[in-house]
Amino acid sequence: MSERARRTNAAWEALLRAQVTLIRQFAADDIWGELSMREYDVLYTVSKNRGGMRLSELNRAVLLSQPALSRLVDRLAERGLLERRPDPADGRGVLVHLTDEGRRLQRRVGGRHAIAVDTAVGSALTDEELTTLQNLCDRLAAGRTDADDTERRNR
Repeated sequence: MSERARRTNAAWEALLRAQVTLIRQFAADDIWGELSMREYDVLYTVSKNRGGMRLSELNRAVLLSQPALSRLVDRLAERGLLERRPDPADGRGVLVHLTDEGRRLQRRVGGRHAIAVDTAVGSALTDEELTTLQNLCDRLAAGRTDADDTERRNR
């Protein structure tokens, strides 16, 4: 294995350890109230898409299998936090939207979660490090490579 591959794998492992550590810490926080962390994740993801989301879009954004996500959306709809509406752009499609109560609950829990994230992450990193971390994670999430960035800068 090359030195570059070793460094890449060490960075990957560090990223995973950080994620597991933070998720466990957030899961243990007494902030979730009447929501599970997974339920909050779904409400938060839908809240970022005011026009609603197809289940397939939602499935790409959360770490749940399609059947598990469908059941979770059904439970959240039964609780009056989500609703399904016809897709105005495609009469055969359905979009998932937050209800007013779902939006209120997401904001209430989200405010507490934001404070917990700031305490855990913000207290460990400088402003410059936070910016770097966000840029690196955004690039990884988008699937961009250094070559893509170099090509874009050279245009």
